[in-house]
Amino acid sequence: MISRPHLNIKARIPRKVKWGVAGCGKFMEETFLPALQTLKRSKLVSVYSATPERAKFIADKFGAQNNFSNFDEFLKSDFEILYIASANAHHYEQIIKAANAGKNILCEKPVTLNSAQAEEVIKVCGQNNITLMVNYPYRFHPLILKAKELADKNMIGKIVSISANFNIDFHPGDNFRFKKELSGGGALRDLGTHLIDLFRFFNGEITEVKGFTDNIIYKSEVEDYASAIMKFENGGYCQLNVSFNARKAFNRIEIIGYDGSIGIEDFIGKKNIPSKLVIDLRGEKKKTFRFKAAKQVHILKEVQKVILKNSKPGITPRDAFINIKIMEAVEKDAVNKGTLI
Repeated sequence: MISRPHLNIKARIPRKVKWGVAGCGKFMEETFLPALQTLKRSKLVSVYSATPERAKFIADKFGAQNNFSNFDEFLKSDFEILYIASANAHHYEQIIKAANAGKNILCEKPVTLNSAQAEEVIKVCGQNNITLMVNYPYRFHPLILKAKELADKNMIGKIVSISANFNIDFHPGDNFRFKKELSGGGALRDLGTHLIDLFRFFNGEITEVKGFTDNIIYKSEVEDYASAIMKFENGGYCQLNVSFNARKAFNRIEIIGYDGSIGIEDFIGKKNIPSKLVIDLRGEKKKTFRFKAAKQVHILKEVQKVILKNSKPGITPRDAFINIKIMEAVEKDAVNKGTLI
């Protein structure tokens, strides 16, 4: 019998992205971390909350090794990317500390309370060679990407207008979003920022804005309604309508071009409901497609790829800065309104 040498070959274990998370609210527990758990190449390592009991609860529930109630100690733990879901007012300090600690960052929107802070955190991240991304998941929804593809291929002709509605019922309470010092504003900054990002994604930069903010149903420190019309640099217009005061609303995006239109329904603010894409092109029959997608999973796959392959993110710090500048312009215009009698 011929003896054969024993080959001791070990299977290569793929590297996993190590995550830390800060801010343990409802979205973190019910949406973000369940989505993160579906990614085989990502792992939750550390959890931070100013409330020790909450940090431990989230860490135990999602299998994290470490939990902290001290942010500086949290940053010393072994993770490579930090997801920040704390109140908006805390983003600025947490991003700067994380960047100086060498952590890449995925931050909730808006990235800071104002554009001056955004400019500074972008500078600090650049100085530390840190990748800074913002959680704009709708950009990565399959139907949004298909609509973008059709528009880029000039299938609907020159874009005339884009309109979008994002309306939910969100009763004022103890949530930080209703405290202006912590949130910076209401429906516009919480919901409108997503639509502004999509407008720019579809049709480029915005040069002029006209805006309104109001408290129509709920009275609180921040607006429960915002509306704006904006002009694109390359022609055409966009309109947004967002609110915290609608119990049953038709949330959709409509892209109207010279040669056709695209509509996307039921993908904003809805879970476990198939979204619908309607394509109506000149000379063709109207087509309708339905697709069910977990929007948070798609952006997390993008972030995971950026970290593993050291590639450029689809959403840049410049996007974060410009989106805040546009919201500030809408708010300023809303305050300076005259009265028509």
